Amino acid sequence: MVTNVTNLGRSGLFDWIIQRFSAVILAAYTLCLLGSFVAHPDMDYLQWRSLFDSSPFRFFSLVTVLALCVHAWIGMWTISTDYLTSLQLGTKATFIRLVFQAGCALLTVVYLLWGIQIFWGS
Repeated sequence: MVTNVTNLGRSGLFDWIIQRFSAVILAAYTLCLLGSFVAHPDMDYLQWRSLFDSSPFRFFSLVTVLALCVHAWIGMWTISTDYLTSLQLGTKATFIRLVFQAGCALLTVVYLLWGIQIFWGS
């Protein structure tokens, strides 16, 4: 039996809602970027830079990176508990699942910090 110890939320419903909410944020960010490309089809580097230098867009980018990390963590946790737990390997399956989840958590933190550095670094 898999418990919610390593899960992001308190229940499957809470995780489902958070994942859908994060998907809406990701879609809104994508539409915002596409809208800026459509509004400025001949955008050059200086316009691109000014778009990403504005504080509201930086904040929106940070929220999107956070949403992406949460979305990815919930998805990978679900995959690991659904598929890696069902392996008929006994205690090896638990070890494989925990190593997989630790690797996903580490990568998620690295990507989060990297995203923050990209958008808020100099």
